[in-house]
Amino acid sequence: MRSLTELRSGAATVQEPQQATTLRDVGLVSWGEIEDSSGSAAAIPFLLAAIASGDEAAAHNALDRLRHRICRHGFVVGQATAVTVPFLWDLAQRPETPCRAEILGLLRNIADARQWETTAAAYPKLRRLHGDHIEWESAARRAVRAQRGVIPRLLAERDHELVDATKALASTLAD
Repeated sequence: MRSLTELRSGAATVQEPQQATTLRDVGLVSWGEIEDSSGSAAAIPFLLAAIASGDEAAAHNALDRLRHRICRHGFVVGQATAVTVPFLWDLAQRPETPCRAEILGLLRNIADARQWETTAAAYPKLRRLHGDHIEWESAARRAVRAQRGVIPRLLAERDHELVDATKALASTLAD
C-alpha cells in the first residue's frame, strides 16, 4: 500500500486508501505533514492506539481528544479527518474496542459535516479563500461512505447500543 499522504505544492494532500486500512497501516501516513484542528496531526496515531488499547477509560479519553482534533464541535473537519476515518472504521469493527458506538457517532458527525460547503454556497467568494476546507469536508464524507460495506456486519452484532449507532450512521449515509 502506498503512503496515505503525499506532498503537493508544498502542502500535504490526503490520499484516499485503495484498500481496507487497519491500524497496522498507521505508519503509512505522514502525520507530521498534515494538520488537525490543533496543528500538527502527529498525535493522532497515539490517540488511535489508546482507543485500541482495551482500557475503557483511556479509550474514551483518547476518543474525546481525537474528536476535538478531527471533528471539532461535531461539525468542523480538517485536513487530517479523511485519512483518520479508515482507522476509525477498523476500530469500530473490533469487538475489543471499548467505545465502538461512540466511534460510529463520530463517523456520523463527519458524514454530516458541511460547514464550509454550506457557507461557500451562500457566499461563493469564500470558495476561493477556503477551498481547502471545502475539499477536506468532501474527502472526509467520501472516506466515511467508502467503508459503509461493513454496516451489515455491525448490524448483526449483539450489542444493542452498537446496533443503534450503526442504524443512525446508516441512515445518515442513505441521504
